[in-house]
Amino acid sequence: MRWSCAKLAMEAMEAAGKSRGATKASVSVSVSVSVMGREYPADSFTNTSERILGHVNRNLHLHLQPRHPLSLVRAAILDHLNGGAVHQHQHQHQPTFAVFERLHPVVSVEQNFDSLLIGPGHPSRAPADCFYVNERFLLRAHATAHQADLVRSGLDNFIVVGDVYRRDEIDATHYPVFHQMDALRSQTKEQLFPDQSDLNIFERDYKPIAYKLKDYCASEEQLALQKTCIESAKQPCHTLEAVKVMEYQLKHALIGMVKHLFGENIDYRWVDAYFPFTQPSWELEVFYNDKWMEVLGCGIVRNEILLEAGSTNAIAYAFGLGLERLAMALYNIPDIRLFWSRDSGFLSQFESEDPGRILKYKPVSVYPQCINDLSFWLPNRLTKDQFSNNDFYDLVRDIGGDIIEQVRLKDTFIHPKTERTSLCFSIVYRHMERTLTQAEVNRLHKKIEESAASTLNVTIR
Repeated sequence: MRWSCAKLAMEAMEAAGKSRGATKASVSVSVSVSVMGREYPADSFTNTSERILGHVNRNLHLHLQPRHPLSLVRAAILDHLNGGAVHQHQHQHQPTFAVFERLHPVVSVEQNFDSLLIGPGHPSRAPADCFYVNERFLLRAHATAHQADLVRSGLDNFIVVGDVYRRDEIDATHYPVFHQMDALRSQTKEQLFPDQSDLNIFERDYKPIAYKLKDYCASEEQLALQKTCIESAKQPCHTLEAVKVMEYQLKHALIGMVKHLFGENIDYRWVDAYFPFTQPSWELEVFYNDKWMEVLGCGIVRNEILLEAGSTNAIAYAFGLGLERLAMALYNIPDIRLFWSRDSGFLSQFESEDPGRILKYKPVSVYPQCINDLSFWLPNRLTKDQFSNNDFYDLVRDIGGDIIEQVRLKDTFIHPKTERTSLCFSIVYRHMERTLTQAEVNRLHKKIEESAASTLNVTIR
């Protein structure tokens, strides 16, 4: 789930709707896009590059690379959640979660957004934030895109693990491809209250309504209900007893998981949050390396989502987390690019006869940075807010690949007479396995300049 960014969406939505999408990189589009054996016709929405597609099906999280840090974290979490001692409320043991790790990464707009009540005006739907294959399909932006389909298939306990794709800034903690784990558990009245027939999941006056989420998530009713949900401790349809029992089970499971990963004495705290797809919602933070770190987002699944998926008599919780964030903290890995390294000097550090032993990463070598600035004028009448920085970030990464360590906006200038806007970006180059020469950095930098001028219609200064 896009847990970490959804809580900011309500404030950003109005401004984003005005500015995002005002410009779009004029990229060359092939006739079709091929992803894992499936062909998709390209159109004006297509913004997925060959470099991004090259990351598809690497499967860093799978047992194909058993000693990879992401695979180790994944295994530790699954071992705990499916270990049989997660939920013991009223003598009930948690059923084993069905685990899905090879679901196709291309999903429809309906799967990625509409099925999760992420409406048409939501900023996370913008091409500036996602890798669209075409107007109808995209590389999944979160593992939760598969949730409704799995519920519709009849599953009530499942975990989805996989690679997800987002256009984002470039630094040591952000990469356009990363890995998520998402889980859902639903229960009927008989499962939740087996010995208490007087207790119910739903309020007495509740009547299920058939929703078409594609239309509903943009309706006045939905927008009004969002405000109600934000202010309420529960959804209007649920009884307080059902929500509290589900909250207890959810938090009990997740506290056990972070203790399993970080140790029994880890300090933690719950923070109230907002997500479009759950209510109530929380974030779990742990105090690690002398600071509070967000670990995951979670909550009670919106009943409209379950109804649309065919689940009419159950209540569910869900949670989502990023494997890279946990692995970087646990193993002291300083740069997210290292997860994609094929260097044996990196991977061999995590080989141990004890799979539960947490080994700390030691830098193989530290190679120097090369930093070059790039300044350009935006097209006439285009403002900084209308320009998509992610278009520039993608262009830089497509040309420089993993040699690009960081790109940051260094300065903004508006000419007092022409009123044209100039942006200055600082680009940090550093190879993970050898020293770069300034000459080869300059050649790469020149290619970025030329591509920015031709693709983004900017004027290099």
